[in-house]
Amino acid sequence: MTHTYQITGMTCGGCLAKVQKLLTAIPDIQKADISLAEGTADITMLKHIPTTDLQKALADYPKYQLSETHNHTVAMALNDDTEQKTWIQTYKPILLIGAYLLSIAFIAGKSSDGFSIQTTMRVFMGGFFLVFSFFKLLDVQGFADSYAMYDLIAKRIKAWGYVYVFIELSLGILYATNILPKLTNGITLIVMSISLIGVVQSVLNKRQIRCACLGSVFNLPMSTLTIIEDALMIGMSLLILLL
Repeated sequence: MTHTYQITGMTCGGCLAKVQKLLTAIPDIQKADISLAEGTADITMLKHIPTTDLQKALADYPKYQLSETHNHTVAMALNDDTEQKTWIQTYKPILLIGAYLLSIAFIAGKSSDGFSIQTTMRVFMGGFFLVFSFFKLLDVQGFADSYAMYDLIAKRIKAWGYVYVFIELSLGILYATNILPKLTNGITLIVMSISLIGVVQSVLNKRQIRCACLGSVFNLPMSTLTIIEDALMIGMSLLILLL
């Protein structure tokens, strides 16, 4: 598991090296990736280590102060929540949304002339973006905060999280109305591919952070299901472009 902490007092590369050495000397800590510019430390540990133990490791150098961040608080909430729920209970909102969207998409794909896979995919993708953007719009700031924890662009430019909400909404409308299909699928392919990279990195690093796909309404942890979700949208947009 990887948790993010705030560290103040670091002013140079020497400070970074000192803090990194002190933290990695703690048993069960695998690595500590420290950002001097952001004043943060992503600490990967074999098991949960209390914040007080991390602070004790820096006690001989009082100018270095370690504290929990919003990311860490969310991670602990996710741990507590998921430990009490089964996999089905945890991801029930996404599974239900997916089932409803698939049902509507297959119904829309049927016609007197047969079955249209293109229409099915277009309706599913339109519904996907409209529904998921709806949940993000309920708390745009909450989504932007969560998205900035793992997305490649949002990490550096937090405003991207706010923009992304309206990109999803626009894509949903474009798919639903079937306007500019090639441009719509091209944008989907690019945007979802960038998002997928951040998701894969977080899952591989076993970071306990909230998945921002449904905004801040549901406390869903990042997992391989998020990878499947993004990869599915990428695959369908690519397939529609090739058909």
